[in-house]
Formats: sequence, C-alpha cells, structure tokens
Amino acid sequence: MARLSGNTPSVAVVSGRCFAGNAALAGVCDVIIATPDANLGMAGPAMIEGGGLGLHRPEDIGPIEVQTANGVVDIVADDEAHAVALTKRYLSYFQGPLSTWTEPDQARMRDVVPENRKRVYAVRDAIEILADEGTTLELRPSFGRSIVTVLARIEGRTIGVMANDPAHLGGAIDSDSADKGARFLQLCDAYGIPIVSLCDTPGFMVGPEAEETAQVRHFGRMFVAGASLSVPIVTVVLRKAVGLGAMAMSAGSFHATVATLAWPTGEVSGMGIEGAVQHGARRELESITDPAEREARYEELVARMYANSAALNAAAHHELDDVIDPADTRARIAQVLRAAPATSTRGNRPMVDTW
Repeated sequence: MARLSGNTPSVAVVSGRCFAGNAALAGVCDVIIATPDANLGMAGPAMIEGGGLGLHRPEDIGPIEVQTANGVVDIVADDEAHAVALTKRYLSYFQGPLSTWTEPDQARMRDVVPENRKRVYAVRDAIEILADEGTTLELRPSFGRSIVTVLARIEGRTIGVMANDPAHLGGAIDSDSADKGARFLQLCDAYGIPIVSLCDTPGFMVGPEAEETAQVRHFGRMFVAGASLSVPIVTVVLRKAVGLGAMAMSAGSFHATVATLAWPTGEVSGMGIEGAVQHGARRELESITDPAEREARYEELVARMYANSAALNAAAHHELDDVIDPADTRARIAQVLRAAPATSTRGNRPMVDTW
C-alpha cells in the first residue's frame, strides 16, 4: 500500500474504531476521510493494557476532535453515506478536465480585501469566487489554520489552492501550517496538479515560544517541497508579502513561479514595516524628546515605507510580473496555466510525505 504513494491517489475512509494495522493502512493514504464516531490509534485498548499503560476505553483513543486538530484526518464526513460522497468528490479531481463549468461573478473579487489594511477578511471567499462554482474541497481545515489548502477547478481544470488566512495569527505561518503547506505542495506535484498560491502573510511566526516547535525544520519543509516542484505555480499577492514567509508561499522565490501577480492592495517588504521602522530608526526616534513630535515622525516613516512597499512599486523593480484588477485574477491564472508546459499526472515524486 505504501508503494502506491505518489503514483496512485489513495483514500482511507474510517468509520468507528480503527486501531493498529488498520490505522497504519490509513496513515499511508493521501487523504483520510472519517465519520464523527471514528477513533484512530496505532494501538487499541488491548495493546495499551498489554504494554502496562492502563485501561482505556476505545472511545478515548484518538477521537475525531483530536485527529482533526492534529492533522491526521483531512475531512470529517457527516456519516458513512456522506463519507462515500466525499470520496467520490475527492477522486473526481484526478479524472482530467471537465468540458463544462460555471464561472462565478468575478467583479466580487474587488470586494474581498477591505480598503482598511488592518481589517481581516475571509480568504475562503476569494477561493470560492476564483474557482468554478461548486468545485472546492478543503483539506485539513482544523489543522495548521494559517494556511488554507483546497482542491478546486478553473475552467474545468483541477488546481490546488494554497492561501494564507489572515483570520488566524494574521496569516503568519507557524510550524503546523508549514507542514500542511509543504505536504499539500507534494500532493499536487505528485499528480500533476498546478498550484495557485494566494499570499497574504506577515511572515513566519517569531519568538522563543515559536522556536520551541522546531520551526527551523518545519519551515525548511516548505522550501524543499517548493524547490522540487515539477508543476507550475502561480502566486497572487492579495495583501501582505513579507519576508521568508512570502518566499515560502511562492516555491522559494517570486521568480520560481510561472507568474507572480498582485492586487493593488499588495505590499512587498522584507519584514513587518512597523517593526522595521522601530528597529531601523530607533536612534532617530529616541533623540526626539517631544512625544507628539516623535509619534508624528514615526507615522511619517511608516507611511513612507508603505508607499515604497506598494505592489506597483515592487512591479516597477521587477519583483512582480504584474499588478492586476482583482476581477481579472481568474482569467490571468487560466491564461498562464494554459501556456505552461504540461507535466505528468503520475510518478512525479518518489512518495508523498504522510505528514
């Protein structure tokens, strides 16, 4: 079963108790779909008791709320019938392009990102508008929530969408979301699915507590997975594209994509602008004794850096290929993907990382 990884799409449907060898079989599959009463564990009650670790009810070992939060289960179904329907839907993405589709009203894209750059928005709305109607399927929605991973279609062609979610940690990439993004890149690459990255991130999470989660290695997975892609990837900067986090969302570089586009709301910078001003202009600001004057100077420097980081300015310096009307996003992506070289739909990777 494990030898199929990366060559044949595989799905595990779990209903009820799934322990030991059965759980191992589920764990090597590309996707796990489970019902609310599912329990998954590498050891059941008898094995746990035999190991001298006490008595436990089957229902307490790997319940669905645990296995969705930790990323083991990709999709939770309502019941067994729904699980079968979800399995059919998942497998439909590998059947090739569809000849008919319905395009959502693309003018709605202009209303996704608010004018106030400090306001949050629903990035899933952008994905739904971008994709053919009724063709989105989200994987691992409760795990690594800073990144949203969705299978969808544009003009009948299957795509994988990876997007930052500003509603969670402001879109900052933590260890779990880095794992989720890297694994999704591998999944799409294995089966020849082009990738669309919707970037709005202030970068990777920072701080001593964040580093306790082994961020250096987890983040490295995104760069390695991105660098080894054989499928085309298109990046669209919706708002923030900051530092190494933005690079990770673009296969390691804005120049590694077949196209890097931005909306007029896009901002490209090496680090958070407020922090850059506080750090870079610290001596100047500390030398100003009047608090009101110091604050005014700080706001002036921040405004200047935001003007310099604007998408139009980044495009003028060849960091971006184009700044586009949000309503043109779908058409531009479809155009680029039609022109991109074809890739194999099987055997592009030796395996897909189970994690």
